[in-house]
Amino acid sequence: MALVKFLTGLFRPKEDAEAPDPDVVEAELTADEEEQWDEHFFQESCLKRDRFWAAVGQVETDVLAHLISPSLTGGPDWPTTRQAYRVVRRKNTIIIATDGLSDPFRGVSGGENGFELELFIETPDIDPEHAGQAGDIGSIGKSWAFEIIRNVAGTVAGAGGINEQLDRYTVLSIEVPGVSHSDAVQMQVPKRFITDDDCIGILLGAPQPDFATEITDMPLSPVRIIPLTVITAAELNYIRANGASERIALAEKLTESGIGNVSAFMRPDMI
Repeated sequence: MALVKFLTGLFRPKEDAEAPDPDVVEAELTADEEEQWDEHFFQESCLKRDRFWAAVGQVETDVLAHLISPSLTGGPDWPTTRQAYRVVRRKNTIIIATDGLSDPFRGVSGGENGFELELFIETPDIDPEHAGQAGDIGSIGKSWAFEIIRNVAGTVAGAGGINEQLDRYTVLSIEVPGVSHSDAVQMQVPKRFITDDDCIGILLGAPQPDFATEITDMPLSPVRIIPLTVITAAELNYIRANGASERIALAEKLTESGIGNVSAFMRPDMI
């Protein structure tokens, strides 16, 4: 697993930072003006995301991040080299969410909020030794849930986002291959979620959670908050055999069952 650390207060917005006045921006900015403009939109984006998650649960002040950005070592590019993850504690579940896929692209005048999305996974099944207590996220980076969202985030970033695909198909499915090479997944995920060919299946975009899935007031463009839901091996094999329509059917069954977007190991198969 990639080496991660939690960063106290780093990358967080300064609420009293002086914002550039959009009415006085020239058509061509100097390097200093461009940097100030980029910083303003970055700080505003961080504030909007933090406020969004604060309405969902208890947001940890620290974030999970790589010691060295994967984009500097041949990994997928996020909008900036900053690739971080937020932890949100709810009553019975923990959310791990990407924090940076919607960062504004640096040096792009009139751009958008990155890929205009963030991803999250919600689960009650992170081992207590990894979940820790409020204020302690040091071991969450060793959990299966972090391993899954880190992998999917890389795939989504490498594709340049997935909003157009979601608009077309409503719900997507993705496979994480070679999961036996991950100690976290191999030791923490029940075998019924891993296929014979060593994959874990995931639904993207549905079922919907019990909170809003869009930050409409981001500084440059609206940002979707996209759920990841881990499915069983039997469900993945059924989607493989029967086609895309089964993704929607599975999402509907998960919703009707009351499980929804939550990745829960004790639930029954939905097929």
